[in-house]
Amino acid sequence: MPADSLSSALLPAGLHDVLPPEAAHEAAAVARLLADFTAHGYERVEPPLVEFEDNLLSGSGAAMAKQTFRLMDPLSQRMMAVRADITPQIVRIATTRLKNGARPVRLCYAGPVLRVKGSQLRPERQITQVGVELIGPLEAEADAEVILLAVHALEGVGVRHLSVDLCVPTMVARVCRGLGLGEEETARLREALDKKDAAAVSAVGGPAASLLQTLMAASGPAERAMEVLSALPLPETAEKDRRRLTDALRLLRAARPDLTITVDLVEHRGFEYQTGLSFTLFARDVRGELGAGGRYRAGVRPGVEEEGEPGTGFTLYMDTLLRAVPAPEPAKRVYVPHGTSWAVAGKLRAEGWVTVAGLAPVADAAAEARRLDCGHRLDGGTVTPLI
Repeated sequence: MPADSLSSALLPAGLHDVLPPEAAHEAAAVARLLADFTAHGYERVEPPLVEFEDNLLSGSGAAMAKQTFRLMDPLSQRMMAVRADITPQIVRIATTRLKNGARPVRLCYAGPVLRVKGSQLRPERQITQVGVELIGPLEAEADAEVILLAVHALEGVGVRHLSVDLCVPTMVARVCRGLGLGEEETARLREALDKKDAAAVSAVGGPAASLLQTLMAASGPAERAMEVLSALPLPETAEKDRRRLTDALRLLRAARPDLTITVDLVEHRGFEYQTGLSFTLFARDVRGELGAGGRYRAGVRPGVEEEGEPGTGFTLYMDTLLRAVPAPEPAKRVYVPHGTSWAVAGKLRAEGWVTVAGLAPVADAAAEARRLDCGHRLDGGTVTPLI
């Protein structure tokens, strides 16, 4: 390839072209996911790729500020931002354009997001997100609905060996607050727990050390973790987290007793704007998370729990998800020689064939069919497989 062609094909780090057949594979999976969401009463919305910066990064969107590209709008002379996450946009729609709509509001979406940098597990900077938001209800039934919907939709596109990891990212902070620890001590504890460093928890935890060490050690299979959690003397400030986790797990088990569920009682990373029960979706032998979701307050600053509407939802990451979805069967492609009528080719398409039309006469139709990646050719009105 000439040097100038190589230069024109070069893309920034973390960005790539999606080529055949992967692009069609992704589009088909997205369509099936959205069809499942709409069958459960979730209505699709399509927010813009770019918004004014102060809108996109307000409320829960503030958590994505460091990952957001900015640019100047030449018309308004205001700063704009390219979305790094779609959830804040759905929240904006629900709390403004649909403010007077009946609650609960059930919305679903699909689209690309762009981030300043990738992570070690996800180096891609542009990914396609697909998800739902359920805004209005506070009941545990809403938590169970979105988790079960995520599982149902993923299984519907062929993901196998799913597991759900439940967590309550607010629990540690509430335990610390209930036991009289300050913000600085809580932050040091949070760092130790993120590293699963039991010695550091013991060293900096003070009156919360023993309790937090027990929570950390109990994380694992759901029933075992909940057995430990139910026996712990939690401060009243953390009691509602325990009740919500207990209620949600009961509902999940009633609906899907076969589902693999784990509980991490001290997890926090990646759930910076969540205000309650949250979850991550995994598939065995697939690197990275398929998606994540959880509780938040719509239309307020992170951490202001008493204001705004309750909401919950999830986002699926198509780059990871496609590694867990079986590749589709190759399309049945038939080469249609030059001069074949449109009606004849249309009949083949109606029968499920992908027709590839010859645009000029050729001496060897079979060779041309192979060159165009067709497994069959139309020969005298009959579809003939290539030998």
